[in-house]
Amino acid sequence: MEGRSLPHSPQSPMRENGKLLLVTTFLMLLIISPSIASWDGIIIGQADYQGLQAFKHSLSDPRGVLRSWNGTGVGACSGAWAGIKCARGQVIAIQLPWRGLGGTLTESVGQLAALRKLSLHDNAIGGQVPSALGFLPSLRGLYLFNNRLSGAIPPSLGRCLSLQALDFSNNFLTGSIPSSITNSTRRLYRLNLSYNNLSGGIPDSIARAPAIAFLSLAHNNLSGTIPGSLGRLSMLRTLDLSGNSITGSVPESLDGLRNLSVLSLNDNLLGGGIPASIGNLSRLSRLDLSDNELRGEVPASLVRLSNLTFFNVSNNNLSGPVPALLSRRFNSSSFRGNILLCGFSPSAPCPSPPPPPSPSPNLPPSPIRRRRGLGTRDIILIAAGITLALLLLLCCVLLCCVVRKRTAASKQQTKAAGGGGGGGAVGRGEKPGTAVGEATVESGGDAGGKLVHFDGPFLFTADDLLCATAEIMGKSTYGTVYKATLEDGNQVAVKRLREKIAKGQREFETEVNALGKIRHPNLLALRAYYLGPKGEKLLVFDYMPKGSLAAFLHARGPDTPIDWPTRMNIAMGTARGLHYLHNDMNMIHGNLTSANVLLDDTTNARISDYGLSRLMTAAANSNVIATAGALGYRAPELSKLKKASTKTDVYSLGVIVLELLTGKSPGESMSGVDLPQWVASIVKEEWTNEVFDLELMRDAAGTTGDELLNTLKLALHCVDPSPAARPEVQQVLQQLEEIKPELAGGGAAAASTSEEATAAAAGPSTATE
Repeated sequence: MEGRSLPHSPQSPMRENGKLLLVTTFLMLLIISPSIASWDGIIIGQADYQGLQAFKHSLSDPRGVLRSWNGTGVGACSGAWAGIKCARGQVIAIQLPWRGLGGTLTESVGQLAALRKLSLHDNAIGGQVPSALGFLPSLRGLYLFNNRLSGAIPPSLGRCLSLQALDFSNNFLTGSIPSSITNSTRRLYRLNLSYNNLSGGIPDSIARAPAIAFLSLAHNNLSGTIPGSLGRLSMLRTLDLSGNSITGSVPESLDGLRNLSVLSLNDNLLGGGIPASIGNLSRLSRLDLSDNELRGEVPASLVRLSNLTFFNVSNNNLSGPVPALLSRRFNSSSFRGNILLCGFSPSAPCPSPPPPPSPSPNLPPSPIRRRRGLGTRDIILIAAGITLALLLLLCCVLLCCVVRKRTAASKQQTKAAGGGGGGGAVGRGEKPGTAVGEATVESGGDAGGKLVHFDGPFLFTADDLLCATAEIMGKSTYGTVYKATLEDGNQVAVKRLREKIAKGQREFETEVNALGKIRHPNLLALRAYYLGPKGEKLLVFDYMPKGSLAAFLHARGPDTPIDWPTRMNIAMGTARGLHYLHNDMNMIHGNLTSANVLLDDTTNARISDYGLSRLMTAAANSNVIATAGALGYRAPELSKLKKASTKTDVYSLGVIVLELLTGKSPGESMSGVDLPQWVASIVKEEWTNEVFDLELMRDAAGTTGDELLNTLKLALHCVDPSPAARPEVQQVLQQLEEIKPELAGGGAAAASTSEEATAAAAGPSTATE
């Protein structure tokens, strides 16, 4: 049993005899029962014990986390010592993140000869990185990010031929990046040195690490140029060199990074043009070249980047027109600060092309240019055309007068009948400014049809609805949604249901009348519905000026960050609305996505599309479930059961919370896995900070960091593959309120008291035939 004896320390004779008996008993058990011999590491080796004791004494431990590291070594390798894992009596892992540890790291860590993983991230450890780490032959993962380490990176780390992941980000490291750091070329796949004070150039030797998938050197003091050899890293998925003083141009060779999804070169001194070859990076989802000195045009090849969800070239010296597809996909904040760039917004139009040059005067006149004088017949035809146009204009004026009189009379009749206020919307034309429902008879309801109002902030008639101007806001399996502007300036949202997907009229009216009575501050209110004479069905809702959560998160400019309290308020509001549906209305949503969570003026969440499944045929609902699955919100059991439940809704809610935490869209490509699987894999590898949106990590000090972690744990609980393991929405809401108690019970609920009172007093709906 060499190397497996207990360390010696002064003890009383009685304690010495007790220890001897323990060791003797253990050895006898090993002889008697071979199966127990596989029980790993009750007794720790002498060298590892001494190394751990030195490790403990070099750290400060205000929370008493290391109190379990006793002076005898008993239990060190059986799970009794916090953060320690062993194999055959040797320490293979020290994992103590988020423990409030201070002090320094001792060179005695080199005594842990079998150490594979050292994870001490998110503490307050200072001092230098021990050079002894470079002499640990089995070291695979070194996670020291978010500490207070200073000094240089030890060149000896290049001796760790088994090293796979090295993360020193968010420290105070200085000096240059050792060229030897990637000597462990065959296995290193993660290198993160961001947010330090490193200087010098980017070592060309990094290109000798063919397995590297994540490379971040952002926010240092690096200079020099970007090595063109980086284009050989075919496995690279993230390249972040932002926030440095890098000069030169963007290498054309970067088009070799065919697996790249994130390219961030912003906040540098890069010049030259944007390489057209970047358009070959088909998997790119984030491209940030802002705040440099780039010149020339935005290459048209960038429109081929169909997976791009973030794009920013602002604050450069770019010129010329922006490709039309890019200007439509990204707002003006992605392009501003380039005074010679045009076409990205109405306020920056491109100049009209100059007229073609006139023909040379030396050429004989072309027969096409010859003109003849107007004859008598021509003059008569022109005069007749003008007369006809004036008559048509006069008829239009008279018709408008008649329409306005009928509309006014209809409103007066409705008021006299005691009709309550209502919100309304109509199926509209396909372009902004066109009349809604052009195929329907003029206002006043002369063509028939039926408009039913529920309570709401204002009154409108069927003619107001059908003659409103409209613009398409979106399309779904259920139908098309329009933003309708009525003649008096009020705005509503109108969902025009697709033909042949709704139930028969009698059953439809029963269900829609029930939906119209549902009122909750976190649910989008149904204000009215319209049944047309030809079977068209329109649902009228409140218009939400800030749009959907999906657009709010993923279609914003780089200068519009979303802070943690705002995101948490949205998560709580969504949970409150879903809790009301489940518990008070006994209703399953079945299609909860961030596109169906809308935001009002004060960024409070309002769930839409609830109850629509009750209006649809079974075939239509099956299509909705399939669509939800394609978008990444569908619980795994729906692929077999085809029936939504409270637990499938909770799964969708969990995906939305992950979306708020990560800033990533569930539909975004993440190496063939969905968002919950990607998050789980990152957490498993001890890279938890990489999960969170960078905007959140900037403020993740103190209690915010704990709130992020606790919310992440809750979200992962919601997306558990087993439905039985998921919490009910009531438990989710309760835990969210415990994580952020200052937001509990507030938000939209208090602001909507008057609306609920109005709804209660409104009584039954009013119908206009």
